This record gives sequence, structure tokens and C-alpha cells, in this order.
Amino acid sequence: MAETAQSVVGVEHWARKGDVNLFLWQKRAPSGTPKGTVLFVHGSSMASQPTFDLQVEGRPWSSAMDWFASQGFDAWCVDMEGYGRSDKNRDIAASIADGADDLSAASDYIMKTTGAEKFLVYGISSGALRGAAFAERHPERVEKLALDAFVWTGEGSPTLAERRKKLDTFRAMKRRPIDRAFVHSVFNRDHPGTAEEKVVEAFADAILALDDSMPTGTYVDMCANLPLTDPAKLTMPTLVMRGEYDGIASFDDLLKFFAALPHPNKQFSVMQGISHASFQQKNYMMVYQILQSFYEQPAALYTGEKKTK
Repeated sequence: MAETAQSVVGVEHWARKGDVNLFLWQKRAPSGTPKGTVLFVHGSSMASQPTFDLQVEGRPWSSAMDWFASQGFDAWCVDMEGYGRSDKNRDIAASIADGADDLSAASDYIMKTTGAEKFLVYGISSGALRGAAFAERHPERVEKLALDAFVWTGEGSPTLAERRKKLDTFRAMKRRPIDRAFVHSVFNRDHPGTAEEKVVEAFADAILALDDSMPTGTYVDMCANLPLTDPAKLTMPTLVMRGEYDGIASFDDLLKFFAALPHPNKQFSVMQGISHASFQQKNYMMVYQILQSFYEQPAALYTGEKKTK
């Protein structure tokens, strides 16, 4: 039986990456064996709790972590170095590769703490690139991989074309300032109206309570260093999720990436009426359903592979 949001318990954790402290947040129902361990990976411009545990009055199951915990999963997120409550003292730009390091350290901690052996990974935007990089490094740790608002080569991306105009500026600094207007721009740049105003404001409140600037590393990577992912190395079941109006990646770019994924259990889902920040959209429950269905899909009994004697 599914739990209520009120019965879901949140617990703070801290992992170490060398001398760096990484903040982890866990939510799960108080009883029962989890269906699996979900590891949520945030994007370039907001920490993990605002993205995955956003509480908005009058918006049922606004928190993706509450939803997945209520459905029987052990849900985790982590602030990348330079974001949110994790350390920000090192002079680094927090690249995609740095994020993969963070996920390695976070998964080490979760495995030791809970006994989990594999993860159901969900990453959004640059978080999808981080999640893919982690999956390439540690395929043995990733049971299934979901890539939302993902970009492969960047070809045909209006968002990245606009962002490249500021590439020299991003390269010249380790952090870029953000404010409320910036958060609004995330929802207005592709197709205004896909998110409720009260949700955008709550999202901005949560982001700005933790940060007034963000690292530039993922912006530089996405503007100048793509492709960062080799689909041939993603050997696990993979879901590619693309908002109907999302400007971060073209359909052609994603379909070529999808075709190159080697695992026969691969899915491509277009999310109607959605732009970039999926969990903050009016159609957020659609996103939950797509992701949950992928995670709960039974393993294939027949694979067509011949048994060897």
C-alpha cells in the first residue's frame, strides 16, 4: 500500500570526497523493504532539495522524493560540490567530470549505509550528463538510467546556441551570479505557461535560500566540450525523456544518441506540454508516471540469447 506524504521521513547525511563534504538527503517510507534505491541528480543552476523535494502548498506530491518514497522506493539526492549545502571552498568550476566524482562518493556512502548494490539513476539537464558519466564509470552500480533534458552533441539546441554567446565570460569565472529573474528565465525561454507561477516562485525561494551564484563548469562543458557521453558505454536499460518544448536538445540529436544505446531495453519518451524543468511543470505527475513505470518494469524473462553449456 502506498504511503502518504506525511508518513515519509527525511534524513540528512554527509559523505566525503577527499577533503570535501557532500550533503545528501534521503526520503523513504518508514516500513517495508524498498523496491529500489533512486539517486536523483540535479542540474547546473539549482541544488538538489529545491529540485527534488520542493514543497508547494496546494500542489499534491510536489516533491518527487515524497512521491517515490510513498511508492516504496528509497529516494536520495546529493548536492554537487559548489552547490547548496555541500562545500564551496575549493577553487573549481564543478565540471561534469567533477559531478561524476561526486556521484561516485555519494554512491559509496549510500552503499555502505544501506547495503544497496545498484541504483535507479535519474538526472536532469547537466545532471543527466553527470548521471551518464557516472554510469560509464560504474556500470555495475547502475540498474537503470533515466536521462531527462539530456543533450548529446548540442547540434540544433537553441538554448545552447544562445548560451555560447557568453562562453568567454563563463570561462573567465568559476561562479556566475543568479537571482529570481534568472530562475524565471528557465521557465520563459522555451514556452511560457508550462509551469504555475506559485511553483516558479516557490522554486526560486528554495534555490535562492541556498545559493546566490552557481559554478560555471557545466555551462562551459555544454557549450564547448560536447559530446561528453559515449552511448556505447551505457550498457544498462536507459530511458531518454524529452519535454515537448525543451530547447536544450533537438529531437535529431537525441534520436541519434538513442539509436546508439546498446541495451535492448531502451525507451524514448516525449513529455507533452513540458519545457525544461520537468518536476516543476503543470504536467509533473505525467513525469512521475513515466519514470516510475520505467523503474518498475519487470526484467525480461526471454531475451533471445542462447545459453552456453
